[in-house]
Amino acid sequence: MGEPDDEITFEFLPLIRCYRSGRVDRLLPDTRVPPSVDAATGVASRDVTIDPATGLWARLYLPDLDGGERKLLPVVVYLHGGGLVVGSAADALEHGFANRLCARARALVVSVDYRLAPEHPVPACYDDAWSALHWAVAAASADPWLRDHGDRERVFVLGYSSGGNIAHNVTLRAGAEELPGGASVKGMALLHPYFMAAKKADGEVKNAWLRGKLEEMWALACGGGRTTAGLDDPRINPVADGAPSLRRLGCDRVLVCLADDELEVRGKAYYDGLLESGWAEDAAELLVSGEDHEYVHRDPDSAKAVVVMDRLAALFGGKN
Repeated sequence: MGEPDDEITFEFLPLIRCYRSGRVDRLLPDTRVPPSVDAATGVASRDVTIDPATGLWARLYLPDLDGGERKLLPVVVYLHGGGLVVGSAADALEHGFANRLCARARALVVSVDYRLAPEHPVPACYDDAWSALHWAVAAASADPWLRDHGDRERVFVLGYSSGGNIAHNVTLRAGAEELPGGASVKGMALLHPYFMAAKKADGEVKNAWLRGKLEEMWALACGGGRTTAGLDDPRINPVADGAPSLRRLGCDRVLVCLADDELEVRGKAYYDGLLESGWAEDAAELLVSGEDHEYVHRDPDSAKAVVVMDRLAALFGGKN
């Protein structure tokens, strides 16, 4: 009979394996890279601690300021992907994406390294995102980049995959609670957001095994299901019956980008929910690529990835 540590309670290859003892193995290669000055873009990055008590930190990105310009830049709070259980702001693909975004949009990017489940179950990721947003807009922020270059009148929230889920939830919270100094979120962008629902639409499930794992992963992220009502929890299904109206999002503009993946139909339902709740079409944009889930990060020079980056730059309004 195997030891308790050997009993697997959840496995999603090639991402993660969990054991009854509480041990968690993250199976992907460690691709974390240090902050740097990016040779291709001239973007500088550095890591900052936001909350020593929880270990929350972020990687800041500042574009090359030609001639030492002092113009204020839009601030983009970015939330990485990884199903709420893997990933880091320091991962090479995320680092590369943030470098490109910073350079293209001429924005100051705050890439948040939120706590991961199952060690830190939901709502830890949402609390960390809220703390990071608070920190980024705080008038008395001691960080020199944000103090000298960040425009508190142009703050945006951007999330990829599970980070898109967090971006929605933190922006919804921004519609209900005040940020420091009366700051507000000007816009939100969701790249292939991680939303689910108990009831499936026709044609929604493209890969039954993958869909099953994505659904199980939500329960895993919620302490084995202890902190969720299931797949119609408004945090994973924002258009579920009884969910807060999407009109309550604390921003003026929304961009929803969808890929050809297991999340596409739920993402489209989210966009439809925006319009049904009263969002105008010129304030809520939809971009459907027809590409795979990771193409923006893994194939950044492709024509469609460039289109996404251009749309983000247009939303943030930081490119002259």
